[in-house]
Amino acid sequence: MQPAAHITTSELKGRPVVAHDWPHDAPSCRRIQQALAERVDTQDDLPPVQTIGGIDIGFEDGGRTTRAAAVVLDAETLEVREKALARVPTRMPYIPGLLSFREIPGALAALEQLSALPDLALVDGHGIAHPRRLGVATHLGLVTGLPTIGVAKKRLTGQHDDVPNERGAWVPLLDKDETIGAVLRSRVSVKPIFISAGHRVSLESALAWTLKALTRYRLPETTRVADRLASNR
Repeated sequence: MQPAAHITTSELKGRPVVAHDWPHDAPSCRRIQQALAERVDTQDDLPPVQTIGGIDIGFEDGGRTTRAAAVVLDAETLEVREKALARVPTRMPYIPGLLSFREIPGALAALEQLSALPDLALVDGHGIAHPRRLGVATHLGLVTGLPTIGVAKKRLTGQHDDVPNERGAWVPLLDKDETIGAVLRSRVSVKPIFISAGHRVSLESALAWTLKALTRYRLPETTRVADRLASNR
């Protein structure tokens, strides 16, 4: 019999957060994913949103060092208020479907450097648009208590129709009969992006906040600013 995932729940500034071991082997990681997926909240539970965050991960030294970026932008003007960069040893190789176990420890280290956490975070990666409904955005939301949105460049799972070629158009991302996200045309004649609820945010709000954070580029400003920092560009 496989051991149960050891997960505890506490509160941080009134936000329910979960803690668990951070194993390196795939079977243990998948057990934790399955247990955490039962705790995901895809209904709106947002504070008044004055700041939005961006989180992105890069790598250095041939992948041996994780370069994690966290940024905070004004929710109305998109002006950058704060940036943080953390470098930590990369804890495990890339395993499809288990990206959050590779990336989140670095993201947590970057978030800890901020003077104040954002009210809402847009994460470079999937939310519940994941085979076990626990992409990096959802996982990060659970372990921090933050409302999170997944903004991904590529599809991980699910099917969708063609997206109309106009800015703001979107179609559902479906897994059988379940809507797990939205495929959003963020710029005319440019590949769409994949939006999904992370934690404490509905899909409708995830789309609205992503659109609010878009300017003239394919990706929202939160992702663009964090990506430049994580990639040293």
